[in-house]
Amino acid sequence: MYETLDIPEPPRGGPSFWDSATELPRVMLEMVSLGYSLPWFSRVARGDGHTVMVLPGFTAGDQSTLVLRRLLGLLNYDALPWALGQNTGSVELQQQLRVRFQDVVDSAQGAVSIVGQSLGGVFARILAHEFPDQVRQVITLGSPFASSGPDNVNSLVSRLFQNLSGMSEEEMRDQMTEFPAAAPPVPSTAIYSRSDGVVHWTTCVEYEGEQAESVEVVGSHSGMAFNPMVLNVIADRLSQPEGGWTPFERRGCRAILYPEPAQVEDITDGRLA
Repeated sequence: MYETLDIPEPPRGGPSFWDSATELPRVMLEMVSLGYSLPWFSRVARGDGHTVMVLPGFTAGDQSTLVLRRLLGLLNYDALPWALGQNTGSVELQQQLRVRFQDVVDSAQGAVSIVGQSLGGVFARILAHEFPDQVRQVITLGSPFASSGPDNVNSLVSRLFQNLSGMSEEEMRDQMTEFPAAAPPVPSTAIYSRSDGVVHWTTCVEYEGEQAESVEVVGSHSGMAFNPMVLNVIADRLSQPEGGWTPFERRGCRAILYPEPAQVEDITDGRLA
């Protein structure tokens, strides 16, 4: 079912030059393709009304997840923004997110699902590790939770992170290695693309477990919240009954649309060995 990757050490460098250079055009293509595929989503399984919190990626805010949240609303989910402004990745912002999450939990009817794009997905996994009884499931979109440091990120994005977060390169590396890379104790789906133009794709692959999986898609990094293939996976995962999680099935046309996912087996302390 899974392709095994033999990676003896963390990948050196970020994504390829070609993937980074074509990132923006591919985002535009994904946005256009979403418009053509919207009628198809009328046949997607509807949800049970539970609360879904959506976390934006680095430098982004709630505007970047507006389309995703509106689609989830149409599918009968209570889709909420993170309401914390621009995601700068700072330690202070992470503390604010914990407070925001508790406010959402207090007003929700049961456990909350979290969908996080890029750095937002890393933060989503932190919440799942810290508050497993309050998180129903986590879905990450191109989130480098297994990154060993800024070397795994596009150099321009890495410098921007330093400027906005106020961290040095050494502090960035220390923080990234403190993020829990092992699967959280709740159902977890990691969506990634081998042609990711912002982070090295192997840092976004989940380590398979009883309630953990990876789903590979063809697409960009920044356009995942508009990619119809990604949105289909999100809708499929969220529609599962609470306590009845099963892996994403690549049957029929899905076997063609979704490449066979990779699995990283060489792990040390939850990271690439």
